[in-house]
This record gives sequence, C-alpha cells and structure tokens, in this order.
Amino acid sequence: MTMNIARISYCTFLLLAFPAVAAAQALPAKDVVAHLQSQAIEKGKSPLGHWGTDPEDYSHWRTHSNRLIPVYTFGTKGAGQNVDLGSYIDENSPYRSEDSLKKIYGRLPDRTLNPSANYMDQTNIAGIQRAAAAAGKKYIFLFVFDGMDWQTTRAAAIYNQQKDTYTEGKGSGTHFQTYDANGTAQYGFMVTSPHNDGSTTDVNAQTVKNPGGKIPGGYDASAAGSTPWDTPTDPGYLIVKPADGSARHAFVDSAASAGSMVNGAKTYYNAIGVGPAGEQLSAVSHELQNDDWAVGVVTSVPISHATPGAAYAHNVSRKDFQDISRDMLGLPSISHPKSPLPGMDVVIGGGYGYDDAEAEPSAAQGDNFQSGNLHLADSDLKAVSIKNGGQYVVATRKKGKDGGQQLQRAARNAATGGHRLLGYYGLGAYEGHIPYQTANGDFKPVKGIKKADPEIYTEADLLENPTLAEMTSAALTVMASRKSNFWLMVEAGDVDWANHDNNIDNSIGAVNSGDAAVKTITDWVEANSNWDETLLIVTSDHGHMLTLTDPQQLIGEATAASSK
Repeated sequence: MTMNIARISYCTFLLLAFPAVAAAQALPAKDVVAHLQSQAIEKGKSPLGHWGTDPEDYSHWRTHSNRLIPVYTFGTKGAGQNVDLGSYIDENSPYRSEDSLKKIYGRLPDRTLNPSANYMDQTNIAGIQRAAAAAGKKYIFLFVFDGMDWQTTRAAAIYNQQKDTYTEGKGSGTHFQTYDANGTAQYGFMVTSPHNDGSTTDVNAQTVKNPGGKIPGGYDASAAGSTPWDTPTDPGYLIVKPADGSARHAFVDSAASAGSMVNGAKTYYNAIGVGPAGEQLSAVSHELQNDDWAVGVVTSVPISHATPGAAYAHNVSRKDFQDISRDMLGLPSISHPKSPLPGMDVVIGGGYGYDDAEAEPSAAQGDNFQSGNLHLADSDLKAVSIKNGGQYVVATRKKGKDGGQQLQRAARNAATGGHRLLGYYGLGAYEGHIPYQTANGDFKPVKGIKKADPEIYTEADLLENPTLAEMTSAALTVMASRKSNFWLMVEAGDVDWANHDNNIDNSIGAVNSGDAAVKTITDWVEANSNWDETLLIVTSDHGHMLTLTDPQQLIGEATAASSK
C-alpha cells in the first residue's frame, strides 16, 4: 500500500494503516486539541494540565526534565543475555549496584543507589545493540522520539483512542505500544541523566575546559519516583530545583543522551560523540560499519542536530553543525581533518533553506564556518554529490516536486547504482525542520510560547517535503539493496520541538507522525525479515515536564461540553 501521509488526514491514515486500532477509535470532527492549546496560551492556564511544577501556569517550564523514560523493544524477548530486557531491569538493574553505578558515572552519585530499582540506564541501550549484533541479528533499528516521555505518549494515546485506557504501564493507543513483534516485544524504562552539565568547550581546539562541569548526573527515586507514571514527591527535583535543597542531578540534552545510547558512555550536556573530557568515543554505528554493515540516519529536524549528529559524529559542541555534517558525510572536519570518518550510507533529514541570514549561531561553529546554509555548507553539498565525484545521490527540496516521490526515486537510483543517499529538505523560515503534523493531521499549527504567531505552511511546503515515514521508506530502499547487514537510527525530532514550545497540538501530531514511521519499519520487517534476525528499540532521549491534570479534556465530547 502506497500513500502520501502529508496529503491525508491522520484520521484517514489510521483507518488505512491501523485498522485494528482505528476500529476502536472515533476521532472528533472538531479540532479539540487546537482549541485547548489556543485557550491555554491565551489564558495562561488550562484544565488539561500544565508544563512545569506550577498548576496555575500552563507554561511554567519550557525545557527538559530528569524523568524516567519508557523503552519499547521488539525482537528482544527470549533473545539471550544482554539482548533480553531482563538483563537490565528488576534485580538486574544497574542502579542496585555500587560497582555498576561507578562504571556508568565514573563515581557513585549521591542518593542514586537504590536496592529496589527496577529501571535500566540509557547506556544499556548501546549494550543491547552490541549484544544483538554479536548474537547474530542482521538488522538493528534505533527509533528515538526526541523529548517524548510517558506523559506525552499518554496524551497522544488518549486523543487517538478518544478514551483514557491506562494510568500506568505500557498502555495502548499507538502502534509502538500495541505491536507485539510475534511475541518478542518487551517494555521497560530508564534513567537518562548525563555525566554532568555545565562543561565549557573550545570548538576550534576541540577541547573541554572544565571536565566534570558544574552539576553532576544521578537519579533520586525517592524524589522523582520509581516509575515514569509515579507522582514525584519533589517535582522540583526533576528540573534541578529540589524543594529541600538536597541532591541536584542534571537533566540531559539530546546530544549527550543520543551519544549514550549509541556508545554506552555518559557524557556532558552538549557533547557529540565525545566523553566528559572531550575524548572521542566509539559508537555502535562505527563498530558495525567496521564489520561491513551499512549505517544510516533519518530525522524530521536538521541532519546535524543533536540526535542524528551524536549517532556518528565527534564534536565537543552540538552547535558546530557544519562540522557534524562533515563527519556524517565522510568529509574532513575539525575533529577529523586529515583522516575523515567513512561517512554514513544514508543521511536524510532537514536543514534545507536555513542559512546565516536567518540566524546568528555561526560564531558557535568555529573559525572554519562557511557562510550560507547553517547545517551543511554549500561547498560540502556539492562535494558529496555523485555528479561531482562524490558518493551520494543527492535529493533536495525542489519547487513544484512531490518530496516523497522525489526522494523515493533518488533512493531507487542509489540502490540500483550502489551509491549512498543524502536527502535534504525542510522549511528555511522555521529553522529547517519539516512541517509539523498537528493532532488531527491537518498541518495547521496553533500558537505555542516560542513565537508571536504560529507556523504557517503553504501548499508547496507540504508538497515538496517528504514525511518522516516517507524518509524512512527511502532509507530502507537503499539499506535493503545492500548485501550487508544494516543499522538505522530514525528520529522523530519534532516531538521535542513541540514540547519546548509547550504545544500539545504539535506534540500529539509529532508522536503520531513518528508512529507512522515506526510502522513503516515493522511492515518492512514483516515483509522482508523476521524478529529472530531483527532488533527494534523505540524510546526517547529525555522527558519534558507535562502534567495531565484532566486528560478527559483531550476527548472531543468532554471538550465540546466544557467550552459551551
């Protein structure tokens, strides 16, 4: 079945792609969530809930938290030691062991040892991937819903089902929650706290000036809770503002978090593939590539942002976008000036059209910054193209061209010719991300807290940009054409952007567009492989601070009644 998800409503997509789930759903005709979001921004509070620790302020907190994060795995149950989640949770939790915690953090963090811990650590995500490859898995997928915590998922699930079906546990309402992978699916949750926050760096020298920074990482379950759905005894602890002034543990950013999930080491806030002192780390993607696996990354945000960048690149600063792109594409960079990294087989994402005339972060990129596109220097884009002797079939946004179809044609050309694929799309007016899908799937965002006006997309914006599901499909076309095994990271990065914007409409839409991409992967596995030889991990890199006070507000009838 072929469909262009950007051009149909989410309700229609559910009926076509998720008949078992859609049969139990009746999405409201009224744009319920857009109404809730608009009213929340206008009034400063909402009956739905709030972001942060103040129930009277809808937008009290606008960034990350130290919440436990759900982990959904497929192809792991019964798959053996260090692949099965049982190797890392309950009695095997590293948070029950002083020695394990010292290995993870380089020290024993204050108020972090927990004899009854049932959670894993995000560094264990790398361990699962390495063990899976050693056990003979042929295909490894790491799917990162950036910024999606348990509360964000539950909001999407309630809206999708038009009923509140769970208050704890794995839940239902999305494909990744209900899909059982032929009985091999498992569920757990993990700590995401970094090694530290507050490190300062020199991007030109690629050094860390103060290893160890200012705020150490750790996790105090007595303050934050032992599960993602627990009500914390001290909500302020989760945002580094403990009420009693006790243990302050840093929350992570996407760079340090993604790095931990691919290299298995804690590092500092803002680090891209390097350790606490700036040392370059070996990632799963590097190790598998050295064993002749194909490796790739797909994202709904710019290709050199924190999560896709940390999947492969080395840099002391996540803001050195052009050099991060160079590492990903096998070009000389500030970190690898003479012996570049081999580069990834597939790189697909945003960044197109966003240049230094639109913003000011060029200084953060160091002395070798080239004026023009902030994420991928124009000279580098030309250099990697097969038209100029490079290794990549390059597909970029084109006026009047269907982005999904254009990208798939480029993928077929790359597959047929044995080339690599670079897909480069996005909205230059909005920092290079692809269009936000809203909760009801109509791509008409309402106002959040970041901008005076909501983002507005033209028909061309929707036509010329592929969806995340289409990007994932194109990546699979290239990966599957190789005779080797492959590793692929996919990021639904717009969840994080929506949550930073305290925008529940965009947040639910981002979860659902990401969910469609997850289904693209599971459909591929069912058609081309099986769960004995495939591993899929679906998780997030960190949480935000959404609290749902009255989740019934997400149900159409309740909202319609309350707004009369």
